[in-house]
Amino acid sequence: MPTNLQILLDNRPTTEATLGNFKLVTCETPALQDDQVLVRHHFLSLDPYMRGRMNDTKSYTAPQALGQVMGGGTVGEVVESRSPLFVPGDKVVGMGGWQTFSVVDATAPGALRTVDTTHVPLSYYLGAVGMPGVTAWYGLRNIIEALPGQTVVVSAATGAVGSAFAALAKTRSCRVVGIAGGPAKCQYATRELGFDACIDYKLHADAASLSGALKEACPDGVDGYFENVGGMVLDAVMLRMNDFGRIALCGMIAGYDGNPMPMNYPALILRSRLRIQGFIVTEHLDVWPKALQELGELVASGKLRPRESVAQGLAAAPEAFLGLLKGKNFGKQLVKLI
Repeated sequence: MPTNLQILLDNRPTTEATLGNFKLVTCETPALQDDQVLVRHHFLSLDPYMRGRMNDTKSYTAPQALGQVMGGGTVGEVVESRSPLFVPGDKVVGMGGWQTFSVVDATAPGALRTVDTTHVPLSYYLGAVGMPGVTAWYGLRNIIEALPGQTVVVSAATGAVGSAFAALAKTRSCRVVGIAGGPAKCQYATRELGFDACIDYKLHADAASLSGALKEACPDGVDGYFENVGGMVLDAVMLRMNDFGRIALCGMIAGYDGNPMPMNYPALILRSRLRIQGFIVTEHLDVWPKALQELGELVASGKLRPRESVAQGLAAAPEAFLGLLKGKNFGKQLVKLI
């Protein structure tokens, strides 16, 4: 069996996460038992939710265990199998974690599934046609319930979730406005992702200023908002929400380091009769097949053209992850492992 490289959570951050929280180790891959498969990972997904799991606090899922491999989505190839469900050469997606190989129990529900790379690149199954894409699909369809002609806004607009959100919203004939950091990301949003407008939040010092830019970009107000950031951005959008607007609360990356994030205008929830709903997409597995089918069709047709930021080698994962938390990535953040 091959030697395996792994990155473990060595200690928990007290405020901002650092490289010192992680540890790179080498270990032997155990021999396969019946119904197990050995997967060689090609790409590892880095996602903002991982920062929350580094804390030992109550949440919707258990904290990342100390001294164990960091959890995370992976795509790769079956290189050995003792299961009738998989054969060597199968391209698969799973939760292999921050390591180069994983041994997977093929009988565990949802642990591993084969994917077709004929029209969809393998790495896209960690982004546009994976968990981030389904997250955008669920928030837009089941919470925002966007209708043709309505205006929808998404923060972190050029990331994996935001880019899928734009493509999905445009197929539903919505006006789509993004919020992103920097002119390059905003230009990419409008020129390649199909956003009708994109606002650079870095040009605005406070919620009032950002809200003024939103007023110009959304002359008919905001009917639905997909939230990835929190803080000042959420305040700014709430000031522009129409009556009976819907907010799908997916992430709060501005507060992942433990800093408090007060909401400055809570009265707007009542005054505008807003519906705000947080959700975790892995709690809605029943919608995944339908969502993945639509997302795959959008990629295959060229209507969804996501960008990827790719770090090289497992050792680069911690630094790439910390950069993701600061918005340094451009599109979906991946680590290439082969």
